[in-house]
Amino acid sequence: MKYYFIAGERSGDLHCANLYKAIKELDVQAEAKGIGGGFMHDAGISLVKNYEDLALIGFWEILEKLGSIRSALKEVKRELSSNPPDVLILVDYAGFNLRVARFAKELGIKVYYYISPKIWAWNESRVKTIKAFVDKMFVILPFEKEFYQKHDYQVDYIGNPILDSISQFVPNPNFRKENSLEDKPIIAILPGSRSKEIESTLFRMLSILPAFPDHQFVVAGVDNFPSSYYENFRRNGLVHIVYEQTYDLLKNAEMAIVTSGTATLETALFRVPQVVVYRVNILSYWIAKMLVKIKFISLVNLIAGKQVVTELIQDEFNPANIRTEMEKLKMGEASRLEILKGYEEIADKIGKPGASKRAAALIFSYLKEAI
Repeated sequence: MKYYFIAGERSGDLHCANLYKAIKELDVQAEAKGIGGGFMHDAGISLVKNYEDLALIGFWEILEKLGSIRSALKEVKRELSSNPPDVLILVDYAGFNLRVARFAKELGIKVYYYISPKIWAWNESRVKTIKAFVDKMFVILPFEKEFYQKHDYQVDYIGNPILDSISQFVPNPNFRKENSLEDKPIIAILPGSRSKEIESTLFRMLSILPAFPDHQFVVAGVDNFPSSYYENFRRNGLVHIVYEQTYDLLKNAEMAIVTSGTATLETALFRVPQVVVYRVNILSYWIAKMLVKIKFISLVNLIAGKQVVTELIQDEFNPANIRTEMEKLKMGEASRLEILKGYEEIADKIGKPGASKRAAALIFSYLKEAI
């Protein structure tokens, strides 16, 4: 069968890749194309566009990239019209993907959604669009099944695919040596994978460096930027950058500062106490403040249903606050122990690895029924 995937950011790219690998075990004649990145390409998906052209982190940034978004939408519509797939599989990225879903449905293409858009956070009315144009929804957060049930829409909860990636991870015993790291405890810095995220957060994350002379600061870099991109953040060699080694970094870290996103849950599953930070364009922030109706922004706290880790958002994300909260995460501190206890509760809630294979089995089964 022919599959068409659309992922709008890095974690979606990874999850799509793992899903397609699992699909190919069931469908040996599978063919796939779509919008994504390196992970999807390496998994055998033919890319028509890279998600980097469309990656966004706020309302103002959407306006800045409106031309690129419209161009990509036209290109996808042409692809779907000229060579219709058996199924369109969408990942998060609601603003773009729901427009594609409507168009695909009009063409009679099956529309499946893998990883629900966060409509429970804002714009809950989009559930009507999903009910109208999405044939199957596969959710990865425990509370999402209940959310959709409230709207009389049945979904499949398949667990969290992050667990698949972590379960496949093999630690590098030479991580410190190969990256010229000292024996001092590590503070992991996870600033995200989009340039806007990094530029709005990384300098602030590193502002506390002088306050922690007994630690070394190590930044999780990504290879979709040239190495020169991170040079401005090295602080004359006091800050280390490691590329595409986030899990090894977390495996070796004592504590972390993490930009809100998928990485907050990964950090929790590695049992690394963290402070979550977030900052966007001021216009985007005020629009979000008016629209977003959830109490927390980090996946850790959302899944727990309570505050497990501290979130420093916008003006609260400043050097004094970061330092205060990070002091609480040192070895032996009571706050550290409370966070670790909360992490265990989260791990129990999200279940066991196998989300990609469970989703693939359901997708393949539903498609066979439809033939």
